[in-house]
Amino acid sequence: MAANRIRVTAPGGDYDIWIEPGLLTQAGHRAAVPLQGRVGVVTNTTLAPLYGEPLAQMLPDAALITIPDGEMYKTLATVAKLYTDFVAAGLDRSSTVIALGGGVVGDTVGFAAATYMRGVRFVQIPTSLLAMVDSSVGGKVGVDLPQGKNLVGAFKQPDAVLMDTDVLHTLPEREWRCGMAEVIKHGLLADDGLLDLIEAGRAVPAQAVELVWRAVQVKVAVVQQDPFEKNVRAHLNLGHTFAHAIEQVSGYTWPHGEAVGVGLLAAAYLSAGLGLAEVVLVERVRALLLQVGLPVQLDDFDPNTIYAAMGADKKWQSGRSRFVLLRGVGQPVIVEDVPRERVIAALDSLR
Repeated sequence: MAANRIRVTAPGGDYDIWIEPGLLTQAGHRAAVPLQGRVGVVTNTTLAPLYGEPLAQMLPDAALITIPDGEMYKTLATVAKLYTDFVAAGLDRSSTVIALGGGVVGDTVGFAAATYMRGVRFVQIPTSLLAMVDSSVGGKVGVDLPQGKNLVGAFKQPDAVLMDTDVLHTLPEREWRCGMAEVIKHGLLADDGLLDLIEAGRAVPAQAVELVWRAVQVKVAVVQQDPFEKNVRAHLNLGHTFAHAIEQVSGYTWPHGEAVGVGLLAAAYLSAGLGLAEVVLVERVRALLLQVGLPVQLDDFDPNTIYAAMGADKKWQSGRSRFVLLRGVGQPVIVEDVPRERVIAALDSLR
């Protein structure tokens, strides 16, 4: 394994994740997939002038395609427009679609790539910390419905993932904090040393390569064991049952990363409330969130409303509640049929 490359074993073929500064200027070389056909570079309207136009101009035969910026555009309507744009750009079954952007771009464009002409080659170039450590790895793509997040989707493994850590130096602070929620999650699941780095004050863009590398290693280890989320991959949903409900109740005014951060704390409270974990775990999660500037309280949302929103979560099965909780750092556990009053109590602790 090269110092800047992680090889991923996946159904349908292995692929490489490259993590290093300056990768955007080497995209055609590092992608390691045939780019001789027509290439569609898809990004959002904010990133198009910054990164999209230079990348499309650098590649030999590429069209730049844009989608609106924001979670509210992670929809089937956007996917339908992408199909139209793909046809207009002359993309065919030999083409490659590049998703250049954060998680919304990667998820939406990935779903379009998975279904256009029954699937075309797909390269992820995540530009946010959150997308680098989470959504760009593992092959889950999809869009939201009004009833809940990611209710329509597919498994579409990328042909390559290119992570240019230089772009993180200009990432807005709030976006950096949102990404740190997923980094904390990965540390809680399997890398106590990653949490030590955060507690030592090293969770800064200057340390991006190490943070991204360690967090991605955690996710890769899990998705290689369980590529289609049949068992242990569900552990990666730690905090997300709470987070997705918070996002939905807020009308998606809460960014995903901030919702995940609060969701991790809610999961810690619930773990302690059920006697699975010691209270010290709650204190540590709260301190980690504060360390990186993430919220530790909910707005004036009614816990009952949040609980009701969880009913649409695809991780619940046959109407039975299902939470990923912790016995301690590195000890995730899936718990079903959690009493409603315990969940409400955990949410009340965040008010």
